[in-house]
Amino acid sequence: MTAPTSAREHVAEVVDLHVELTRERVSLPVLRGIDLSIERGEIVGLVGESGSGKSVLGLTMLGLLPEEARPVVHGSVRIDGTEITTASAAALRDFHRHRVGAIFQDPMTSLDPTMRIGKQMLEVADSTAQVISLLKEVGVPDPARRVNSYPHELSGGLRQRVMIAIAIAGSPRLIIADEPTTALDVTVQAQILELFARLREELTCSFVLITHDLAVASQIADRIFVLYGGRVAEIGPTSELLAAPAHPYTSALLRSRLDEEADKQFMLPTLSGEPPDPRSLPPGCPFAPRCQFGEPACETELPGLLLKGDRGNACRRSDEIDLNGSASARQRWPADASVDLSTAVVEARSVEFVAAASGVFRKRSAVRILYGVDLTVGSGESIALVGESGCGKTTFLRAVASLVKPTGGSLVVSDPTPQMIFQDAGSSLTPWLSVGEIITDRLRGARMSAEARRERMLETLALVGLPEWIASQRPGRISGGQRQRVAIARAIAVPPQILLCDEPTSALDASVAASVLNLLGDLRRKLGMALLFVTHDLGVARLVADRMAVMYLGRIVEIGDAEEVLRNPRHPYTQSLIASIPRPGGARARVTGEPPSLFNPPAGCAFQPRCPSAVPACSQRRPNLASSGNGAHLVDCVLEERL
Repeated sequence: MTAPTSAREHVAEVVDLHVELTRERVSLPVLRGIDLSIERGEIVGLVGESGSGKSVLGLTMLGLLPEEARPVVHGSVRIDGTEITTASAAALRDFHRHRVGAIFQDPMTSLDPTMRIGKQMLEVADSTAQVISLLKEVGVPDPARRVNSYPHELSGGLRQRVMIAIAIAGSPRLIIADEPTTALDVTVQAQILELFARLREELTCSFVLITHDLAVASQIADRIFVLYGGRVAEIGPTSELLAAPAHPYTSALLRSRLDEEADKQFMLPTLSGEPPDPRSLPPGCPFAPRCQFGEPACETELPGLLLKGDRGNACRRSDEIDLNGSASARQRWPADASVDLSTAVVEARSVEFVAAASGVFRKRSAVRILYGVDLTVGSGESIALVGESGCGKTTFLRAVASLVKPTGGSLVVSDPTPQMIFQDAGSSLTPWLSVGEIITDRLRGARMSAEARRERMLETLALVGLPEWIASQRPGRISGGQRQRVAIARAIAVPPQILLCDEPTSALDASVAASVLNLLGDLRRKLGMALLFVTHDLGVARLVADRMAVMYLGRIVEIGDAEEVLRNPRHPYTQSLIASIPRPGGARARVTGEPPSLFNPPAGCAFQPRCPSAVPACSQRRPNLASSGNGAHLVDCVLEERL
């Protein structure tokens, strides 16, 4: 995809931008000399790991840097004729209303939970008729009814569409979207990216797409800016940058991305080390401490951005090194984990769960979340549960952990203390305890001396690849990847028979996610644990699991060998999920429609309202899981029964 050529004027120009923010009385240089230009109708991707400065750049362009951080800004940010760095409060209000739109990662925290959607949108729209027109424009079904909904009554995808409708209400010249798809299912992600591309064409507006995933940016971005350590590491047209990265950091990001084509015999490639701490930045190239091509001069000389036509990179050795041969030798997994399918750690038979109506739903009847789930997890086996939000994955996981009690069927778990790892490790760790205290607390029930508990705590930290000094730190003082490793360490301090993982990598950078998945695979083999892994990412599911179970509206609709399900999906829903996976430079595909309401499930097959292959029989009866020619590959589909 290329930007329109009818007009080439710059909508935004950032020149030599430096931003310092104060945290805990320390001034931190977050952006260090950023140059950026955006043409009319162009989509620019800002890519990099957490802490690279992407979001701060976006907030600076919006004029929304937090006052409590006492920002110090040098340089120029000019958008549609307005100099943002010196604009008055009144000028910024007009700027936000008419010339720039913003879309943030979590629409639930951006929308007022106490106001109906229509009332919130009237703050930027002129009339209810315009509100309905905007909602229709962004693909919200039945917009006349949705204007009376509260945010919690909408799905994540619909909430994000409402945020997009608010962003385009003033016909802006530029829209800045900060990680707008990170928390969404892969199917909804594909819909949102397609919507951005359509709005760019229809409104001739420009977009800044901030993301940590190069594959997401590649779906719609015309150019990509790779940021690292508050500086631009590389820029270029998307197709050229992906095909031939010139900076070692860009190359490492591409290699560490989770790929459904990866060879499962080998551990995932990872990017070693941590992003630079703005409190102690290296004097030279910020990537030098992690770069395999570094030389002494790289550690002392800060390179500038070398421009050659449409391409640019900040590596002083870019003309000397061969990034195509830069991948280090892949480490092969040790012998496969010992799996004993004859010994069940978890045995679920027709498990159902009906949640009683409460809170805002008290006027409605109880809602059924699980419909007769059958699943057996063998000793040492790894099973991935995949599907969109609301399909029942996490509810089933919580049932296995005894956090909720099934209302029907039979669920037998042989492990009296199964351990669970949550998506947000930061909120699952006690913030006022040190890491050592958090892990030691898990050992409190064991008959061990205080000294023995401390030794075991240090052994566990070493087992998950954390240094001893981490034990004295509180969770808020360490990185996201380190917090996730602490959560794993707490879970395995007393090795469980089964480890329950609820989206443990979905919010992590690709490089950190790869290291966490490698760690889980290694621990599973060393400790002989079974793994029940919830994810909406089928590529992750294939890499981590022996078997994959695809769930939709409380039912398992397909289950089998993970490789077989990914290579030969039989259920139309599984096929739609796979088609929606973002791939670098790949075409977008999506499943239409929204998941059905739990309060009003459709008759027959729950997927038939969205299924491109549905026949009349699909709405008349529900099929049962049945063999798809391979006894271990089961599919719940009327069409499959006819084959």
